[in-house]
Parts: sequence; C-alpha cells; structure tokens
Amino acid sequence: AKFGLDEATLRVSNPGVVYCSITGFGRGDGAQLAGYDLLVQALGGLMSITGDPDGEPSKVGVALVDVLTGLNAFSGILLALRMRESSGRGDRVEVDLMTTLLSALTNQAASTLATGASPQRMGNAHPSIAPYDVYAAADRQLVIAVGNDRQFSLLAGALGMPELVDDECFVTNAARVQHREKLRSQLESRLATGSAAGWVAVCTAAGVPAGLVNTIGEAFEFAQGFGLDVVTEISGGTRTHRSASNPIHLASQRAQKGSVPPGLGEHTGAQWHPRATGREGDYPA
Repeated sequence: AKFGLDEATLRVSNPGVVYCSITGFGRGDGAQLAGYDLLVQALGGLMSITGDPDGEPSKVGVALVDVLTGLNAFSGILLALRMRESSGRGDRVEVDLMTTLLSALTNQAASTLATGASPQRMGNAHPSIAPYDVYAAADRQLVIAVGNDRQFSLLAGALGMPELVDDECFVTNAARVQHREKLRSQLESRLATGSAAGWVAVCTAAGVPAGLVNTIGEAFEFAQGFGLDVVTEISGGTRTHRSASNPIHLASQRAQKGSVPPGLGEHTGAQWHPRATGREGDYPA
C-alpha cells in the first residue's frame, strides 16, 4: 500500500484486475510475524513429525512451504482468471504459508483433527503401513514400499522368505504395523546378504515397489533413464546454463526457454522497453 500498489488503488483503474496477496500468517493478527519457511515448518507442526523418533525435530531438506505456497498462488490466480471470463470482475487471491502447510499435512492433519492426538516422529516409517520404510542392504539403503497384502506376499517370495506370509505377526497389514520392528529385523537380516541395487532389481522384477535412496545427481540420471525431460539447457554467448525443467508439459507446445542468468554486472544500466520478451538481447545496454 505504501507504494500505491494495493488492491483498492489498482482496482479503481482496472476493475478486472486479479490481485494476489501472499503472506506468512494472513493479514490479521499474524501479519507482523516474519514468514520464513523454517519458522512456518516449526509453527505448523511439520518439524514435529519429521526426523528420527529419538532425534531432534527436523525441517524438510528444501523450502517446501514456500514452494507449495507459490503453487497455491498460481492455482488461485488461474481460478480467478477463469471466473473473470464469466463475471467480468477481478478478484483478490489470498494465500499464506501457515494455511498452506496445514492443508498439506493431509492424512496427519486429518488424523489429528479426528482423534485429538498429534502424531509423533517416526523417521521414514509410515504410521499405518508396513513394510513401508528405508532399509539397509549390504552396501547402502533402499526403500521398500509395500502397500497391501498381495505385495507383501510378492516381497516374501522375492527375498526367498515365503515363511513370512504365514507368520501370524505378518499375515495382515495391521499385524505388520504392530510388529514392524520384528519385521524390520528379519528383512534387514536378509537384505544384508546382497547389494541394494541387486535387491531393487529383484523386487522390481517381482512387482514390489522398491528403489535406491538416490543422491540428487543420481535422481536426475534415474529420471533421464526413463526418457523424462528433467533438464533444460540454455545457451547464450559462451555460456551454457542447466536447470531443472518445467514439470508441466502441454501436448500442443513445449515450454519456451529463457536466457542464461546474467553475469555479475552484465545488465547494469539496462532499461526495459515494451517489446521485451525476456530473451537475451531484448534489453539495450
């Protein structure tokens, strides 16, 4: 508002404007709180369910709440534009970090609201499914994500442990959840006899969801192995810039590439002009 860019001011000259407001904790009593991702992860409960049971609460490895809030803003703006097509009127879109996080807690939020009991940290385990966790093989860790009894039967066969299927401690998912530590012990005893990559290959061939715990570099290589378009290269002058690709793909056209990020001081003194398209060379020195 202090710059004259508030909604009320803009709407006088353009009643159809779609105005998006992004805050940390809304425009009410929380307006004075700093909207930092780490702070919201703590206040919003995410840290309380992230990390090892006996360890400290932990944040997610990226500024996830910021990213999700941006996506909510994007969706809200598209919704307002779509509504304007029929009404002719613009609207105010409001999103905040705190509400975004609470809505993104999904099943953990639903459980808390239904029972009044807040969930605790479980490491990588799932509160209601087993085996659905990170397990140690001889050389590194892998994930096994068994979602039903049929998949558990397939897992037991793939690991050469068919007796697990008839064990009363593991015969149903509810029983496996109750005896998850006993199950972990038996699975890791078997997994320790081979490499993680080898077990992933065996499980995948048997129809059991499993995968390595990849580094980020390995993750890009893994995705590219399936032919996914996950890396975009932009060349300009003597430089080439690589970045993660736009994840939204349209059948009718490909996402346009921009320009390489400017070098230090490269655009000092540059001025915008109406025909600018965002590509290198459109901003006169």
